[in-house]
Amino acid sequence: MVSAVNGEFANASTDNRYRIGMWVAVAGVLMLFTSLTSAYIVRAASSNDWRPLPLPRILVLSTILLVVSSCTLELARRRLAVHSETLFLRWLTASILLGTAFLFAQTVAWRQLVRAGVYLASNPHASFFYLLTATHGLHLLGGVIALAYLRIRSRGTARNKRAAAGRQSAADAVILYWHVMDGLWIYLFLLLFLWR
Repeated sequence: MVSAVNGEFANASTDNRYRIGMWVAVAGVLMLFTSLTSAYIVRAASSNDWRPLPLPRILVLSTILLVVSSCTLELARRRLAVHSETLFLRWLTASILLGTAFLFAQTVAWRQLVRAGVYLASNPHASFFYLLTATHGLHLLGGVIALAYLRIRSRGTARNKRAAAGRQSAADAVILYWHVMDGLWIYLFLLLFLWR
């Protein structure tokens, strides 16, 4: 009885550790982007050299890819909660592929802008575009790596209850991060192409 209670306490402690750690990380990321947004708004309002960028159409596709990846990741989380190992891994793999496709689409958008003669130093809006999308891309790359690690780590843990509970906690933390990155991209997309 005591060992069962200790085991439950250890699992709750692990759940809290992952959750608290991820909330701290998310808070740091959001503070970074809040600072960058403030700089963007102040610079846009106080300059006469601000020239809006043309919207690379592939950014619409990349936004759709990222939104769909959040949906597939939510399906993976739900499959994990009901111990459907095969479907969890399938949806998780789909999310990894969609996240990777998003990153590829972002590089294509940068190349399209470069071909159009829009560089980092072309004007302040271009500078902020490259800075914000690169910073978001690096954070999303971290999310793709975390999802891939979760996928590798998940194989064979279904039979071990303690490992399965740890996997659920880790998955919840990584999925939270991914949803925040998704919401952050939508915010950046609107900021960059509606606030001109």
